[in-house]
Amino acid sequence: MENMIRAGNKNEIHCQSGKWVIIDIGFANNASSCGLLIDDQAPVEVKFYDATSMICKYISKQSQPINLIIEAPLSVAFDKDGNPKGRSIEKHNGKIRYWYLCPGCTTMVAALYLIRFIVQSKPESEVRLFEGFVSFKDSTKKSNHSKDVIMLREVVENPLMFSDSIISPAGLKMDESDILQSAFLVAGIDAGVPPVIMIYA
Repeated sequence: MENMIRAGNKNEIHCQSGKWVIIDIGFANNASSCGLLIDDQAPVEVKFYDATSMICKYISKQSQPINLIIEAPLSVAFDKDGNPKGRSIEKHNGKIRYWYLCPGCTTMVAALYLIRFIVQSKPESEVRLFEGFVSFKDSTKKSNHSKDVIMLREVVENPLMFSDSIISPAGLKMDESDILQSAFLVAGIDAGVPPVIMIYA
């Protein structure tokens, strides 16, 4: 059923293109590390398993396409020699948040398990993937998962106003020779490279 899951595209980032599910994904044992926003509902902060269960249950009840934003690396980059390399969005004002470093790897693994659960649930609706990238935050402020998913939804609600925040797959390369691919290819799921909704918070 992985053919029901594909990378979304930029012109699908608007409220009328389907149902929207936005998750600021975390991967913790005890903490409510996931911020989850489903359609027009208020955001909630829940544990990883609860978030995945809620998402799969919601998808199973829908006939419209599901647009799923995951705040985690959904694509990866390698240089021409096959070594891991950062993407353009992951370097800002001298700071780096490369996908292959923590916490990028942690959230990417969490996203991989979420996608596996969705595949196993055998959705009847198409699931389109979009990457959220809310990063380079003020380190003096406590992380707020609910705020992050609300900011991502604001872009969906006003894509023209926030057009500079929507990065196409081609814009993720640092060099033309870089190789971009789905982060889930390692698990045999080639969903393609989705656009990124980028927010420097």
